[in-house]
Amino acid sequence: MKISIIGFISLILSIGSIYSQPLLWNIEKLNKAKVENPELIVQIIKNADKLLPKTILSVVDKSKSAPSGDKHDYISCAPYYWPDPANPTGPYIRRDGEKNKAVTTPDKNNLGTMANSIISLSLAYNLTSEEKYAAKAVKNLRIWFLNQKTRMNPNLNFGQTIYGRLEGKGRGAGMIETYKLVEMLDAVELLRKSPKFSKTDQENLANWFADFLNWMMTSEVGNQEYNAKNNHGVAFDIQAVRFALFAGKEDIAQKFINDFSARRLSAQIEPDGRQPAELVRTKALHYSAFNIAHMLDMCLIAKTMNVDLLCEKSEDGRSILKAIEFMAQYAGKPQSHFPYSQINEWDQDQKLLIFQLYRVDKMRNKKVFEIYYKNKMSDYENNYNLLLN
Repeated sequence: MKISIIGFISLILSIGSIYSQPLLWNIEKLNKAKVENPELIVQIIKNADKLLPKTILSVVDKSKSAPSGDKHDYISCAPYYWPDPANPTGPYIRRDGEKNKAVTTPDKNNLGTMANSIISLSLAYNLTSEEKYAAKAVKNLRIWFLNQKTRMNPNLNFGQTIYGRLEGKGRGAGMIETYKLVEMLDAVELLRKSPKFSKTDQENLANWFADFLNWMMTSEVGNQEYNAKNNHGVAFDIQAVRFALFAGKEDIAQKFINDFSARRLSAQIEPDGRQPAELVRTKALHYSAFNIAHMLDMCLIAKTMNVDLLCEKSEDGRSILKAIEFMAQYAGKPQSHFPYSQINEWDQDQKLLIFQLYRVDKMRNKKVFEIYYKNKMSDYENNYNLLLN
C-alpha cells in the first residue's frame, strides 16, 4: 500500500538545531592529515585557490526555462532515456544504465559545481583560517540559495524530465541529483566560525532547506521518491534527515531515523544480503555499492543521534552488514566472477565497492574486509571522500 508522508508535516517545529557540526566528515581526520598526508592538504588548498577568481553559474543561467516558465525552477533530463527507433518523434524510451550524452542538464552540472566549490573552499578555510576562502564560499552560497535574482526555487518539480512524457513534469528519481547537498552541508558547518558567514546568511540558508524539506514532504514528486523501493528511497531519507537537522527540525529527523531499519533495510535487503532491486539493474555492481554507500551515510548521521543502524538487524538476519558481506565476495574479482549484469564501468565501480569496505572497517574499528589494502586506494587517498569514516 502506498505510504503518504503528508502527515509528517505536523512534526515541523521551529526549534534551533543542536547539530551544528559536520555529521559525515571526520574533521579530526582532516587535521591529522596535515602531518600524515601533507600532499592532500596541498591539493585541497590548490583546488580552493583555483576557485577564488571564478564565478559560479546559477540556476537562472540556462537558455531555456522549465515548463513553469520560471528560470529559478531547477530542471534536468533523465539520463537513461533515448529516442525510440520505432517512433522517432514520440516519447523517449528507457535504456537502463546507458547515459544519453546528447541530453543536456545545465542545472544539474551547475549545482554539482556549486556544491563542490563550497566543499573545497570550506576545507581550505578550516585548514588555513584564511577568510578569503570563507568569503568566496559564502558568496557562492548566496548566488545559489539566497540572492533573489539568482536563487534556486526550493523544489525539484522538473527533475529528470523525459521527452514526450508526463507533460514535461519531473519525477521522484530527480531527487537523487540533490544528494550532493548532504555533504555540502557538512562543509557549511565549517563556515559558521567565519564573520563572513553572517547570522542572517545562516538563518536564510536554514529557511531555504526548511522550505525544500517541506516541498519534499508535501509534493507528488517527493512522495514518489519517499515510496521508492530501491536506492532512491534510501537517498530520500538521508536528505530528509540531513536537511531537517540543518533547518532545526529534529523531530522529523528522529522519525526518519527510527523508521529506517523497518522501512528500508528489511524491505531492500534479503536475509542472505542480496539487494534485489539493485541486482536487477544493468549495472548491478554499481547500484548495489551505491546503495550501501548511502546506507553508511545514514549510519554516520544516526550515530550522532545515538542510534546504531550499522548493527541493527531483523529477526531473519537482514542488515546493512549482511548486504556488505554479500557484495564483498565480488570485491577485487574479475567481472567473469559476477553473476549479474554490469554493462560498463566495472573497474570504476569496483573502486566504489572497495571504498565502502574501507569505510565500514573504519566505522567498526576492525580489519575485516582487508581487500582494500590489496587494491590501489590512490584515487581515494587524494580525495575528500577520505573524510568519511
